[in-house]
Amino acid sequence: MLGYKQRTKTGSTQMGRVDAIAKSMANISPLGSVDIPSLEGKVSDQEWKIRVDLAAAYRLVAYFGWDDIIFTHLSARVPGPEHHFLLNPYNLMFEEVTASSLIKVDLEGHPVEPTPFITNPAGFTIHSAVHMARPDAHAVMHLHTPHGQAVSAHAEGLLPLTQTAMLIREDVAYHDYEGVAVDLDERDRIVADMGVKGAMLLRNHGTLAVGETVGEAFLKLYFLERACEAQILALSAGPGSLNVPPQGSPEVTAQQGKRGLKRAAEALAWPALLRKAHRLDSSFAT
Repeated sequence: MLGYKQRTKTGSTQMGRVDAIAKSMANISPLGSVDIPSLEGKVSDQEWKIRVDLAAAYRLVAYFGWDDIIFTHLSARVPGPEHHFLLNPYNLMFEEVTASSLIKVDLEGHPVEPTPFITNPAGFTIHSAVHMARPDAHAVMHLHTPHGQAVSAHAEGLLPLTQTAMLIREDVAYHDYEGVAVDLDERDRIVADMGVKGAMLLRNHGTLAVGETVGEAFLKLYFLERACEAQILALSAGPGSLNVPPQGSPEVTAQQGKRGLKRAAEALAWPALLRKAHRLDSSFAT
C-alpha cells in the first residue's frame, strides 16, 4: 500500500466534473482537413506577432518532447479591451499548429470568430483563471510531462538540488489536485494558490508558467521542466548520494534568477529559440 492520505470529494462535486467531461466530448468529430487560410494582414500587426510567437512555442514544445498528443494548452492574450485569447485547435498536434490556426476565444474558451476547428473550453479553465486574475499574465503555458508530473507528486515539491531549480524554485507555487480541471469554481482556488508567482506545480498533474510575453513564459517553463527532470535523475541514485548545496546559496541563486530571467528571455533565449523554430520548420509562421 502506498503511504498517502487521500482527500475526499463530495458525490455532487465528483459527478459535476464527470458530467462536464461528458458534455465537452459530446459533439466532437475527426478533422477532415488541416488546410489553413492565412490570417496575415487580416489581423493587427501586434496580434500577428503574438500568433507567430505562440505558434513557435507550440512547435518548440513538440520539439523538446513535452507535448501530450493533443492535450494541454499554451495561451496568449490578444491586445485590446475584449479579453480575448489565442488557444490551439483541440484537434491539431502541437507540431501542426500555425499562427493562422490559433483560435481566438473568450474567457470561457469559446471561439469568438468562425473557425473550422474545435476548442476545449474545459481545458481552458486553468488558463482563464490566471489570465483573468493576473494582468501581467499575457501568456500561460501548461504541460503534462512525466518529469513534471513526477515532481508534482513529490510531497516536498521542487528541491534545491541544481542551479536550474534554485533559479526558479522561489517563484513556484503549488495547487492541490481536484480532478480534471473542468470545474469553473476551481479557478478561484488556482488564483489564490498562484498569488504573484510566475510558475506553479499542479499537484499530481503537471507544470505551469506565466509571463508578460510568450518568450518569458516559455523560458520559465523550460527552467521548471529541466529542474524537474534533473531532480528525478538525481533522486534515482538514492537520497544518500545527493550533494546538498551550501547554506544560503539557494537564496542567492533565487535572487539572481528573479533579476535576470526575464531579461534573458526577451533579449537572448527567445530570439534564439525563434531562429531554431524557423530552422526546424518555418510553416509555424504562416
